[in-house]
Formats: sequence, structure tokens, C-alpha cells
Amino acid sequence: MTEAHRRPPLNKDTRVCISLAGRPSNIGTRFHNHLYEVLGLDFLYKAFTTTDIVAAIGGVRALGIRGCSVSMPFKEDVLSLVDEVEPSAQTLRSVNTIVNDDGRLTASNTDYLAVQQLIDDNGLSSEQSVLIRGSGGMASAVGAAFADRGFAGGTIVARNAQAGRALAQRLGYEYLPDTRGPCTRIADIVVNVTPIGMAGGAEERDIAFDDAAIRHAHTVFDVVALPSETPLIAAARAAGVDVITGAQVIALQAAEQFERYTGVRPTAEQIAEASAISRA
Repeated sequence: MTEAHRRPPLNKDTRVCISLAGRPSNIGTRFHNHLYEVLGLDFLYKAFTTTDIVAAIGGVRALGIRGCSVSMPFKEDVLSLVDEVEPSAQTLRSVNTIVNDDGRLTASNTDYLAVQQLIDDNGLSSEQSVLIRGSGGMASAVGAAFADRGFAGGTIVARNAQAGRALAQRLGYEYLPDTRGPCTRIADIVVNVTPIGMAGGAEERDIAFDDAAIRHAHTVFDVVALPSETPLIAAARAAGVDVITGAQVIALQAAEQFERYTGVRPTAEQIAEASAISRA
């Protein structure tokens, strides 16, 4: 365990960071607040949801909220509500991080950076084919991370034909309609970027890819972070296939957000410890 330094008592100068998600969880709250305690930082983190994203972002600006993590379904909606969009988010048309500097809001996408790091850390080769199921903001970040690493043989499978075709065209990938149920298309790397397998959802016990697709894959990647052991990840492990989990993505992207909000980069040990605590 990392030795903790006492965080200053809450006071009028305590800086606040928040998250905005359609279905908030405790993961970010535990991750950030644990590191504030460990590093002795005068910050507080709280998760929220909203039915009025325009008013919520206005509140971030007006109240001096230092940082705001953005999750589904708000990642695209906030683009028009900030002052500056960094290249990662501008290219993707998807935001997951907002930093407030004295009322000026800057948006970026640390999901993209996290996925690229995982591609590198897991030794994935651009010669491998990749299949991405999903077409929303996170799918855009995942797809761009692969495409920008030179993965030319890609396929997007999506229920939303308009969004799926647009994403595939932007990446230079093939588009296939999603017929619901487990996806049967095979590829070297299969990635689930849909709510299938997400705790508390209508498809919590469902699996994104069928047995043949899982067995054929070199790597199975599930972006769903809660639970970390989704039905897809469990099936891949049982088949002896390499996996990348949503827990890994969320830990890396959260560490990047943490540094942007506080100016402090936690150590790898601190990030791993905070990630484990966030999922306790």
C-alpha cells in the first residue's frame, strides 16, 4: 500500500472535479479521491448525472469546477459548449475530459490516448485485422486509436447505420450492420464498444461476440468497465485468448485526467492501487 498523506480538511478553497454520465458509477469518485488523499491534494471529486447538459456545463464554468469527466451519452453534445477543443477530441468529435482554466473550458479525449497506450503495451500489430462493435463516441475514440496506429484492415459493426457508415468511412474501414445477438464476424482483434455486458443494463448477461469469433481472435477487448469481468472477457479467458479490459482503459484515461486537473502525475504503483480501490 502507498503511504497516504493527509488531505487538507474541506474548505472554501478546495477545488472540485466532477463526472457527468448517463449512468454514474463510483469508479471515478473512488479513483480520484483516493489519489487526492495519497498525494495530500486539496481536491474533491463527485459523480453526477443530468437531463440538461447545457445547464450542467454552464455550471462547470460558472462555479469554477476545475475538471469534468464526460461519459455516455454526453461525449458529443458538449463539443459546442466549450471554448477550445484539442486535436484528439476535434478529430473524433467526441469529448471525455474538460479542464476549466478561470472560466475557459478546454476539451480533450483521454480515452484515445489510453487505447493507444494499450495497443502498444499489448504488442498488437498493425498487420492484424480489427473489428469494432459500436459507433458512438467511445467507438470513435477506439477506432481512431487503431487507425492512427496503422491498422488498415478494420470493420465497424453497428446498429445505427448512419453513425456506423460515417465512422467506417472516416477511418477507411468496412461497415456491417449489427443484427443484434452475438456478433459472428471474425477478426484478429475484436472490440466491444457497446453496453452489452454492462452491469445494471438490459444486456448485462449478454455477450458481444459468439464462440467462434472469440476462439479465432488473438485479442478480445471489451471497453465495458463495470464489471471488469464481463461475460465477453470471461469467455475469452476461458478460451485462452488474450484480453484487454475496460478497467485498464478507465485507469489509464483517469490518470491522464488526474494530471490535467491537478498538475500531478501519479506513479504507476499509485494508479494501480487507485484502480483496484475504485473497483472494490
